[in-house]
Amino acid sequence: MVTSDQRRRQLAREKYARQQQRREESRRKAKRRNTVIAASLAVVLAAGGAVYASVELTGDSSKGSNDAASDTPTTPAPTASESASPEPKLAVDQKAAYAMALKTNEGEITITMEAAKTPHTVNSFKHLADKKYFDGTKCHRLTTQGIYVLQCGDPKGDGTGGPGYTIPDENLTALGKAGADGTVTFPAGTVAMANTGQPGTGGSQFFLVYKDTKLPPTYTPFGKIDAAGLKAVQDVAKAGVEGGATDGPPKKAVTIEKATVTKK
Repeated sequence: MVTSDQRRRQLAREKYARQQQRREESRRKAKRRNTVIAASLAVVLAAGGAVYASVELTGDSSKGSNDAASDTPTTPAPTASESASPEPKLAVDQKAAYAMALKTNEGEITITMEAAKTPHTVNSFKHLADKKYFDGTKCHRLTTQGIYVLQCGDPKGDGTGGPGYTIPDENLTALGKAGADGTVTFPAGTVAMANTGQPGTGGSQFFLVYKDTKLPPTYTPFGKIDAAGLKAVQDVAKAGVEGGATDGPPKKAVTIEKATVTKK
């Protein structure tokens, strides 16, 4: 007999699979479109003509640029074994601030976190960083339309990995009350947890907001990026997504070489 919890996980997995399929279709369409455009330009230039092209490369046609809820920082649903695994025992000072330093090939990114507001999240990141969980991992997803984030924290580098446990949502009211469209603004510099779209499904994946972004208030905002780190992420975003798409691996690959979490 399938329990309601098992059914919920199945629906979340199916939703994630559909999102991945749409993104892959979007990348293929963008690649074909770019190929056609490049061929057309080559023909015109060969004929000695002057070319002025204005091309809008869009992502999934089902996603509007203002429909933030349809394009969100997702992770796959946890397996039964992952859901059963306990999160690390709370060991951080819940009255202190912590700094997570990410040494990347594109520059240093320092994230300030307050354990008083997000104790479970901060504790999990310290636990994982101490185990060198993030070292050598890639930031696997960049979005440049609708939402503006760089998503990291997956040891597999493809958006399907996690630590083997989940943590509860925290601090969800920090960014204010949702508007009529069901969203709040995640300001540039915000760092928040990705999830499956269901409550309490955060793992190790997180996203760095490099431009004000509207999202439902269902993602734990747990940190702020320093000025130098925000500029580094914005530089990655300027380079765009592989294949000219609006959602996918960043063209300028980002690897977290080392992550450390220390008490401030």
